[in-house]
Amino acid sequence: MSRTPAGRTTRQPLADQVHSALLAQFLDGRRQPDEVLNLVYLAREFSVSQTPLREALARLEHTGLVIREAHKGYRVAPLFSLEDLRKLMDARLALEPTLAYEAGLRVTPEFLDRLAETITSLETGAHSPGKPPVPSFLEADEQFHAAIARQANNRFLEDAWKSFGGQAQRFRLYAKASSTAPATTIAEHQAILDAFLERNAEAASAAIRSHIQNAKARALQDRRVVTAEP
Repeated sequence: MSRTPAGRTTRQPLADQVHSALLAQFLDGRRQPDEVLNLVYLAREFSVSQTPLREALARLEHTGLVIREAHKGYRVAPLFSLEDLRKLMDARLALEPTLAYEAGLRVTPEFLDRLAETITSLETGAHSPGKPPVPSFLEADEQFHAAIARQANNRFLEDAWKSFGGQAQRFRLYAKASSTAPATTIAEHQAILDAFLERNAEAASAAIRSHIQNAKARALQDRRVVTAEP
């Protein structure tokens, strides 16, 4: 087991392990939309107690990938319809350019480093074995946008982003691999980072608007996207 210089273990927490495992199962089709997630069976499958399992499910619920119903427990979220997708992307278009502009007024070296790290993770995920999107690619994509939301330094705007930010991953997990356009996503994220590197808030806002518009167009035009509609 590897340890940090301070002697602390670097082993991934159990809740993180379960979260990653469930995300991978959603991705490869082992967990179907609307499938019931039985805590007893899942705890046995992952050889963990229900405490880290509940923590992982709560994180997935926050992103919209999992739904918790009173007196019924957890289940996998249903499929997105194309109309759901349109509305989601329109909501992002209304909010994220503002977040990027505000973040562009507050650029720090640490912020730039964080964005660069997520792009490196995107590149790693895009070249991982198997067809993208892989969990690491999806997580890096969300972390990129989350970092911008935090850097805007407005908790009300950040909370608004959190309320629908993870829903994008819900859609993408049930889309065909080609609809994610990994190389294009990486290039668009790099363009946003370049604007921040120039300390140009308006350019950063315009770049993220273009990125979301392009992502919306790609998803709607790709007829191989899995939706609930005929």
